[in-house]
Amino acid sequence: MAKSLRGQFLIAAKHLRDSNFYKSIVLMLEHNDEGAMGLIVNRPTHVSVSQALSQHFDLPSTEHFLFNGGPVEENALLILHNSTDFDQEHEPIVPGVFVGTSPDIFDRVTESMNEPESGFRFRIYSGYSGWGAGQLEFEMSRGDWFTLPATAEFIFRSDPYEVWEDVLAALQRRHRIVPESEEPASPEWN
Repeated sequence: MAKSLRGQFLIAAKHLRDSNFYKSIVLMLEHNDEGAMGLIVNRPTHVSVSQALSQHFDLPSTEHFLFNGGPVEENALLILHNSTDFDQEHEPIVPGVFVGTSPDIFDRVTESMNEPESGFRFRIYSGYSGWGAGQLEFEMSRGDWFTLPATAEFIFRSDPYEVWEDVLAALQRRHRIVPESEEPASPEWN
């Protein structure tokens, strides 16, 4: 394996028609010789967080919705959040984005959910995306996925339905031949 994709976005190519990943952006949480794991960050469900966690927590109704993190272990719940105050077991996935799975983190997030704490952002995911050893590398060699360094801005975007187009546009800007600040002498050069 050349380089870990942890902290990168996987951007589904336009031709990728797998219903699990069509127009998806996957935040890579782990990537090593044994395989890869990530969360689809732009696939909200119609299930509210209070409804999804009702068996474990007594929560008031909320505007927050559960996200579909991927087709693997759909009953597993993971949290992405931006709080540096929570006891962190691991380094952030990207600056300002931490992953949590412990009951303590769920308690702290649900307590903070309706507090007016300025800047607190989180997403709760059901399931995750996973690949066996070499599987993701093979899919990338077919051109099914592109990569771009992940940012908290896209992960916590208020309208997740715009994320695929916006991340794809950021990828295209990053790989432009002619810089945006310069006008090409001939339009067909761009």
